[in-house]
Amino acid sequence: MAHTTLQHPPAMNDPVAIKDQVTSRIDESRYISRDLSWIQFNYRVLDQVKHINRSIFDRLKFLAITASNLDEFCTIRLGSLYNYLDYGKERFDYSGLREEPFRKLLLNAIRNFVQDQHEYFIYKLKPLFKDNGFMICPYGDLSVDHKKLVNDYFNRTIFPMLTPMAFDSYHTFPVLKNNRLLFGVVTKVAGESQEQNRVSFIQVPSNIPRFFELLDEELFRFVPVEEIIRHNIHQLFRNIEIQSINLFRINRNGDFTLDESDDIESNFLEDLKQKLKTRRSGRVVRMEVQGAPDPWMMRLLKIQWDIDDHNIFTIPNQSFLDLGGLTQIIGHSEFKGRRGQYPEPILPLNYPEETSQDLFEILKERDVLLHHPYNSMEPVLELLEKAADDPYVLSIKITIYRVAKESRVTNALLRAAENGKHVAVLFEVKARFDEENNMREAQRLQKAGCFVIYGVGSLKTHTKLMLIVRKEKNDRVFRYVHLSSGNYNESTSRLYTDIGLLTTREAYANDVSEFFNVITGHSYPTTYRNLITSPRDMRIQLCNLVKREAENARQGLTSGIVIKINSLQDKELIDELYNASQAGVTIKLIVRGMCSLRPGRPGLSENIEVISIVGEYLEHSRIYYFHNGGDPKVYIGSADAMVRSFDRRIESLFMLEEAILKKQAMNILRFNLKDNVNTYIMQEDGTYVLKELDHKQPFNIHKEFYTVSKEMVKDVQLF
Repeated sequence: MAHTTLQHPPAMNDPVAIKDQVTSRIDESRYISRDLSWIQFNYRVLDQVKHINRSIFDRLKFLAITASNLDEFCTIRLGSLYNYLDYGKERFDYSGLREEPFRKLLLNAIRNFVQDQHEYFIYKLKPLFKDNGFMICPYGDLSVDHKKLVNDYFNRTIFPMLTPMAFDSYHTFPVLKNNRLLFGVVTKVAGESQEQNRVSFIQVPSNIPRFFELLDEELFRFVPVEEIIRHNIHQLFRNIEIQSINLFRINRNGDFTLDESDDIESNFLEDLKQKLKTRRSGRVVRMEVQGAPDPWMMRLLKIQWDIDDHNIFTIPNQSFLDLGGLTQIIGHSEFKGRRGQYPEPILPLNYPEETSQDLFEILKERDVLLHHPYNSMEPVLELLEKAADDPYVLSIKITIYRVAKESRVTNALLRAAENGKHVAVLFEVKARFDEENNMREAQRLQKAGCFVIYGVGSLKTHTKLMLIVRKEKNDRVFRYVHLSSGNYNESTSRLYTDIGLLTTREAYANDVSEFFNVITGHSYPTTYRNLITSPRDMRIQLCNLVKREAENARQGLTSGIVIKINSLQDKELIDELYNASQAGVTIKLIVRGMCSLRPGRPGLSENIEVISIVGEYLEHSRIYYFHNGGDPKVYIGSADAMVRSFDRRIESLFMLEEAILKKQAMNILRFNLKDNVNTYIMQEDGTYVLKELDHKQPFNIHKEFYTVSKEMVKDVQLF
């Protein structure tokens, strides 16, 4: 793979003096803006689109992911910024900028990213379509016969679903939905002046396919639904002169999980909550329009939505709105064999080769560390499903953040309740974008007789824990425990890298039992043996572990820290890492997404390296390693190093006790640091550079973890 440098998007299109001032302020800050860092992360995802060794369908998959990522970012992070702008509240970004300068900077960074997205789609990907057996066809390129088929489809299926929503002196402005394709049709009645132009809005139905499919001589032609509507839209405006037809979509502020916001001040929170209750929908924060939209309509919408040119993104006609809609092509059954295939999972290292042995018996003999997707999630599912039917199982307790549709997990819990077992489920109904599915599943469980807790107050429950209580021979009770970084979701477990521990050790069982008593009742234990939890004391304990490494370094002892997480944003922990770096501690951070720590700055962080791994699998595991004078402390769990994780979420990290399991976790970190295919190195200015091979053999962790053996693991050292 060629050397790639992912640059910061340019600052702003303002006068040079202002631009220089902004750049200087950003460069001087000890911290990287989390939002600008996130843009850099999405560039790394976009870089996956450029891998010519991937199939066109896998490249389109990553392009669709960047579009979906950006929608979520605008809805939540840009929305959060507008919570301050709209209510006149002060906010300083980590870059040191106030609300309005940062708004312009951020929107311009997004604009540059969108431009890069669509240019690559138009000039690099579209030319490959025909050779791969498909095309995205404009209406005008269709044959007469195909146009007839398309028009019949419009008249039969689409036309009855369309509802023009007029806006004029007699009609209020309609509420247009978030992330939907929308038409703005400007009309004029013959004889009226231009000042009497009118506009009607049409929402493209979301419950019909994004493309109409035509097969011709083994070539699939995908006709965008908006093309079909555009060329038949006159049927909705009979005897009316159509001035312009404008296609657009909007992102609205969806940052309503305010208790979890890293930006919201406590004295502002309640006031904002009350004001948001009165809104029918979130304010518009971004508008994408295709081609050259009608100036009259755009002036109207700018006033209506209180937006300006910074919020408006023009998409070229050669591309199309909502690249996320490519999923229909990507997932098409005809191309299934052309997409990347994942290897079969391997057995966990500490798992018996004779798999017919009863799982309850296996776990009484040994702990099992699972590393997904290289190890299947099947042992976890099997344990839960066996527990549901096992007459000796007394109770099951579990925390759920996200589950698969048609979930084996919830089906097992339902069956357990039907079989008379005590089932307690903490179902987080505020899991972003999964609220509806989670609420539906939680209600199913409650109706079946499960004890369901719908979250814990204002906190979001993000921890992943399961406890099964079983009465065995001589009335002895065993507790089977699962602790994990990943969700109880069998679908994502095949795509996300996560770590989980299956154990019957009393120390873990006692900790997890106490933890469930805390979140379901009023218990407040004084201490845990192997658990670190938030919002209790996770930040303090992690900071103390960093301080210990710093003290060891000052005393001339070997020291070192390796942390693998999704995001690093908490200033207190960052400052402790800076202090440790200045004390001489070698610190290696593997941060997939946004990172607010600035690495490699002389006098501040010259002993800190930050890498990001972005590739075939989504890196989701969290591992915290501290050298601890040669007796490593290794923690695994659900928590990233973020303000929300430490203060506004229920999270847990668990310490590995057994030496072989520590070695396994350390080897995961070692492989991550060794990877030279999916690794990007963070620079001091917040940009990223693809790690070079340096004449070494390619080492791709997303392949190498399928070859891990006990021999590889036993002698692992990180420092």
